[in-house]
Amino acid sequence: MERKQLQFVAFNSFLDSGFWHKLSENKLDVYGLDESQKEIKGFYFNGDPVGMPCRMNVEFSAFDQDAKTPQRCLPMLGELHNTNTVDKFKECDKKEMISEAGKKIWDSVVSGKALDTPELLATFLLLTFADLKKYHYYYWFCFPCLCPSTDITFDQEPKKLKDRLTAEEMEQFLQAYDTFQDAHPTYQGFFVAVLSKGNIVIEDVKHMNKFENTQEVYFGFCDPSNIEDYPGWPLRNFLMLISYHWKGDLRGVNVLCLRDRSRDGTRDISHSLLLSLCVPDIKNVLECPKCVGWEKNEKQKLAPRFVNLSASMDPTRLAASAVDLNLKLMRWRLLPELDLDLISRTKCLLLGAGTLGCNVAKCLMGWGVRTITLVDNGRVSYSNPVRQPLFQFEDCVKGGKPKAEAAAEAMKKIFPGVNAKGLSLSIPMPGHAVPESAIEGVKKDVETLQDLVNSHDAVFLLLDTRESRWLPTLMAAEKQKIVICSALGFDTYLVMRHGVRSDTEGADLAPCPVTAPSPGIS
Repeated sequence: MERKQLQFVAFNSFLDSGFWHKLSENKLDVYGLDESQKEIKGFYFNGDPVGMPCRMNVEFSAFDQDAKTPQRCLPMLGELHNTNTVDKFKECDKKEMISEAGKKIWDSVVSGKALDTPELLATFLLLTFADLKKYHYYYWFCFPCLCPSTDITFDQEPKKLKDRLTAEEMEQFLQAYDTFQDAHPTYQGFFVAVLSKGNIVIEDVKHMNKFENTQEVYFGFCDPSNIEDYPGWPLRNFLMLISYHWKGDLRGVNVLCLRDRSRDGTRDISHSLLLSLCVPDIKNVLECPKCVGWEKNEKQKLAPRFVNLSASMDPTRLAASAVDLNLKLMRWRLLPELDLDLISRTKCLLLGAGTLGCNVAKCLMGWGVRTITLVDNGRVSYSNPVRQPLFQFEDCVKGGKPKAEAAAEAMKKIFPGVNAKGLSLSIPMPGHAVPESAIEGVKKDVETLQDLVNSHDAVFLLLDTRESRWLPTLMAAEKQKIVICSALGFDTYLVMRHGVRSDTEGADLAPCPVTAPSPGIS
């Protein structure tokens, strides 16, 4: 009579959304352009109720190698392969990846390392691409398993544990099982059990051959499958280990598929499977057997999966992340010494909100500066929007909006994450008479300007006249602030930096000589 072939229930991957957030964070702050494999962790559970799929979970803690596996869950060791582009994700040699993973499992079987560390039999690969501008993620799981050259078949029809043990003996089994698990730092997914009358023994896999002449010996594993008569995926590599190292008869290998569920608040293992299998002998196999394991997608096709988390993300955070990503790409590729945190913390004061002011403000936002204050005493006129990109026609009507306030509002519309503020303020200029009635107002403006210079790290002089640059230049020099002066002529331009400087790394900041604004350019 033809023997029935043993089939296995494949894993279904379950990824917690926190994993993607942690991956995004690591990509931005740790990995950069590094595409080398990273060690991660997952786990599976063998106590799910009937109807649940054979689940394998990966959570936000996957990147922490010291994180504890949840209670009564079995650890899985994984490799993360995160690509920098979607094309690299699609073109990745998946056959080579699974072949390399299979060789590692085979080496652990042949060397006997898997006897001491059975977790090496339950591993996974995760190939990903993270589009951090849109929060789109592409991923593909692989659960590599070695395949013998001939099929594994049933020697007898599957049975339930309740048909082999009495209720009292099952209680004894649970006590022995819990004692066995408590002796290990993490739950063991594989073990050897002796189910003899009145004497139930559970041992580590490495002691399997101590029971080679014992008929009641069973190779046990924590079975995540809930499908009757079909064991879960982890059994595949376990059978390869048994075939290579078991000195007993391979024509009747007993397997216990432990399904440790809870029903009405009570643990129930009565539905666990007992299998008697004919396992091919691979002791003389020299080359690594074929390896399978790429997960099918929702349509049951061998293809990657896709998840879109943009809807769950705050648009402001999305914009901030996209801006940061552009800058970090620049740092990764061109300027490793670029201190983006320092740039984002720098507070910039822009004196002038005209052609120069609007363009400098947008440029600073593009460089990740988050705090920008604009000062201007003018109003938006009809000639401004065509030259000054932060203004529109609506800003010109009814006498025009104050330039600084209108520019700040436009910046927030462009990027809500910027802390932009606009102030209407007159800057006193040498040689310009001040009426007696306006003296108090001028004093107040001077005090406000002084406070602004004190509270900002860099001052940009983007004013129309050289006289208006004089007072803020003196104030910034007195407070040792960085000053950048920019001016436009009809066919000339000037950009000049003065203020503090450090000639050597770690030296105290010393003021640069105050440089008078260039005459004749406005």
